[in-house]
Amino acid sequence: MQIQHPTAIMIARTATAQDTQTGDGTTSAVLFCGELMKMAERCISEGIHPRVVTEGFDIAKKHSIEFLNEFKTVHPDPMKDRELLVNVARTSLRTKLDNKLADHLCEIVVDAIQCIARNQGGETEDFNGHLGIDLHMVEIMHMMHRRAENTRLIRGLLLDHGARHPDMPKRMENCYVLTCNVSLEYEQTEHTSQLMYKDAAERERMVTAERRFTDAKVKQIIDLKNKICTPENGKTLVVFNQKGIDPLSLDALANEGILGLRRAKRRNMERLSLACGGRPVNSFEDLDESCLGYAGLVYEETLGEDKFTFVEQTANPSSCTIHVLGPNEHTIAQIKGAIRDGLRNVKNVIEDQSVVPGGGAFELALHHSLTKFKKTVTGKVRAGIQAFADAVLIVPKTLAANSGFDVMETLIKVQEEHEKTGLAVGIDVHTGEPMLPETLGILDNFIVKRQFLHLSSVLATQLLLVDEVMRAGKKMGRDKNR
Repeated sequence: MQIQHPTAIMIARTATAQDTQTGDGTTSAVLFCGELMKMAERCISEGIHPRVVTEGFDIAKKHSIEFLNEFKTVHPDPMKDRELLVNVARTSLRTKLDNKLADHLCEIVVDAIQCIARNQGGETEDFNGHLGIDLHMVEIMHMMHRRAENTRLIRGLLLDHGARHPDMPKRMENCYVLTCNVSLEYEQTEHTSQLMYKDAAERERMVTAERRFTDAKVKQIIDLKNKICTPENGKTLVVFNQKGIDPLSLDALANEGILGLRRAKRRNMERLSLACGGRPVNSFEDLDESCLGYAGLVYEETLGEDKFTFVEQTANPSSCTIHVLGPNEHTIAQIKGAIRDGLRNVKNVIEDQSVVPGGGAFELALHHSLTKFKKTVTGKVRAGIQAFADAVLIVPKTLAANSGFDVMETLIKVQEEHEKTGLAVGIDVHTGEPMLPETLGILDNFIVKRQFLHLSSVLATQLLLVDEVMRAGKKMGRDKNR
């Protein structure tokens, strides 16, 4: 069994915390934390105490966050700027997927956020609160089928089961949607009990009475369908029931052209009301048209032995589904992970109302700012500030190295361009030349940058201090043995 080093475990937990809080930036957090430790080791080897180094880290971190607040670009109403949201999603997805597929998915991600970010009246909500956009309203469903480019957004719902009657329609348009939690089958008693009868005739009467009770509820659905669905309006009725529907009830619904799905999952029942409108019913006593939602298209697809039901073209959905397709499990897992990150990035921009130029532009500008700031500080803490500034450059260095360019040559060209123009200059990964990220739509999240600066510096500080305590303990032990 392989035993992991405690430092590696702590860095991994930092990456997990980064992902939990912001949904992105895990690689940057790990790289930056490791580089901080590397730079600190150099300072310690030159005789600088770890406490002095960590003090410099704290001062540099505080200055970095202040600089980030000044460096960010504010957008007061990101929801009205679709191009901004698409650029943010594209910047995130292109680091994880092929460019063509990433460009296709970024439109889906933005459409999904705009779908769930609308209230019942169709107006955008206030996003200043932490729970302004609930990403649980976007469900990601996958099918190992076709190609990744066929992934699409369903403005409605995708259910992983179908009808249980062969004569029920497979495709329906202009549908009323009834969501209910009513048993349409024989019910077992809730407590241990016995039903006593004297002869077969009495047993038959009991069975008939139970059947009448169930048939009466089915008849209420059929009567509602005949009342609201006429040949003139072309309406149809679809029933989603959380409880069971027995074969006789299914047969009665099929004879009337009603599509009925039984034992729907609870989460799907909740999302159906959000996607289609209407309200769930627990009794058919007051069943009327006001209880019903609407879907323009409901159809069933069969893939192998699995059936899937699609509910699409809903009027004003506040819940939607991203239907992920792919030829194998690895591709599907990559796409699902990228979509989750893209959704979080777009949500962060809407809540923060600000973005940061990408392509390493922020890190290069921060290094330049920290180098100047160091001159205002006296004492050995300068070494800690300089170590922090040098560690920040790991992001543009990694970009240059992964793009196949000479790291130092590329870094020097971009730094010279920034010093000469004073603009936010990043690295063009295609040419290795300086470029302006904002003009090319390469935008990062403000909260991601702030979080990885904070988390990585805090962890590096704690590790350095713990190492010093352990060194001191070992030294005391050796002196005692003498």
